[in-house]
Amino acid sequence: MREIYEEALEHLKETVHTLAEEAYYSIKKAMEVLGNDDLAAARTIIAHDQEINAIEHDINDQVVSLITKQQPIATDLRVIMASVKIASELERIADNASSIAKIRTRVKFEDEYILARLKTMGKLSMLMLVDLENAYKNKDVSLTKEIIERDADINDLYKEIVNTTYLIDNDPFVAGQAQLAGRHLERIGDHITNIAENVYYFITGEQFDQYEK
Repeated sequence: MREIYEEALEHLKETVHTLAEEAYYSIKKAMEVLGNDDLAAARTIIAHDQEINAIEHDINDQVVSLITKQQPIATDLRVIMASVKIASELERIADNASSIAKIRTRVKFEDEYILARLKTMGKLSMLMLVDLENAYKNKDVSLTKEIIERDADINDLYKEIVNTTYLIDNDPFVAGQAQLAGRHLERIGDHITNIAENVYYFITGEQFDQYEK
């Protein structure tokens, strides 16, 4: 029975990892379509969101099964509960990436100033996800805290987009869509920060309180 339990717990971790890879892929592809003419790729990102939702549902089912059938010990229960919260945040990240792809079906961004900032926000988000995986594997508290602090860089870029008045004067619709895309990327940063706080809880067994930030 213990062997079955260990296999089920490992399968849960692998499924969460798969979901993280899919969320990363969604951000990457959303950034690629922002300034190009490949509307088919944008629609693929939107459709792919359903597969990501299915993975999250699978994680929830695995967690219910582990808790009800296996009676996990305290340490493992912390991993299991963190997995539920992390999966929820990853699904929301993918939702935001899908929303960016939907924006691309309405408008193409050609302003280099805006494109550079949107893509930088995406790159920062993807780097945060990669580093989070390393922090989780190595139980690196310092790296986890650093990742949380990096969200401020994404927020600063979002403010730059919002405060870009010359684009608003040239085309209010494009400006509004650019700000909306920036908002989705800002939310992606927030969700990654929430994941980092759950990783912190997994490593330390303590909540990441405001005074830590």
